[in-house]
Amino acid sequence: MPQLNPEYFTPQLVWLAITFVILYFAMARMALPRISSVLEDRKQRIQGDLEKAERLKAEADEVLAGYNKALADARAQAQAELQKTVAAISAEAARREQAFAATLEQRSAEAEERIAATKAAAMADLRTIATDVADAVIAKLSDQKLPPAQIEAAVDAAMGDRNR
Repeated sequence: MPQLNPEYFTPQLVWLAITFVILYFAMARMALPRISSVLEDRKQRIQGDLEKAERLKAEADEVLAGYNKALADARAQAQAELQKTVAAISAEAARREQAFAATLEQRSAEAEERIAATKAAAMADLRTIATDVADAVIAKLSDQKLPPAQIEAAVDAAMGDRNR
């Protein structure tokens, strides 16, 4: 192999140096500035994207805070409406309960009056019934007829003892 022959080392090293210098200047003058500008553009684009992402995140945080505030306000308003409605329902229930109690009290008073009237009528009829029964019993037991005034006096005396 000729490249491993020691007599060709010097020309090969010279050409290697010449080629290296040419390639170095070609890379330094043409390729590296382009690569550098591409890298710089990429860096700026990434930086811009990061700034935009931070700005959007801040906006999203503001929107979220506004949403949470609106949600809390809506909950508070709903709670206030609920309390107002509960109070109104309680007031209505109390009003109806009072009206019902008044109606029951009125019916109870009317019933007591009817009972008292019925009791008074029954007590009035009781004297007559007791007199008739006493007359019938005396007639059956003794075959005698007593005067109605005497029977009434005996019934009145018996009823007077009972009422004490």
